Amino acid sequence: MCAWGVHFESLRDWVLKPWIDRRLRRRYPDRLIDESLGNYGERLAAIFLERKGYFILEQSFRTRSGEIDIVAVWQKRTVVFVEVKTWQSVLENDGGPADRVDEKKQKKITETAMVYMKQHRLLGTPGRADVIQIILEDSDGCLSIRHFENAFPAVGSYQMLY
Repeated sequence: MCAWGVHFESLRDWVLKPWIDRRLRRRYPDRLIDESLGNYGERLAAIFLERKGYFILEQSFRTRSGEIDIVAVWQKRTVVFVEVKTWQSVLENDGGPADRVDEKKQKKITETAMVYMKQHRLLGTPGRADVIQIILEDSDGCLSIRHFENAFPAVGSYQMLY
């Protein structure tokens, strides 16, 4: 408890939280004329992550085993593999785009993350898998972005990754 009767985790959180909140509320760019829905969602997700303080290493990393939409670093010590799911709108009782990351997709992401970690000599580095859900027109007609950190554990024989 500090002298003003308010408890902050740290002075850094007290200063950074309003700054991050203000950056996240800034207007996002419009969709380009010839841009696919998926590419637009990935572009919005990259901007969203940068505004939260992530450093983007790579976008659309592809191997024979699959693709990872965004590879980023969080706080200079965690490699984050991000799957982006984008919908134009959502119907009632339809769940959300993030619900489409099933176990089969999780396994592909895990295998591809392991390939990335091996190629870049990062096997001793902590990593995690996140999902970003983007709905361009939610029930209020507004853009909705939700970030699910550590959305699922490593699946299959690659559980040593996380």
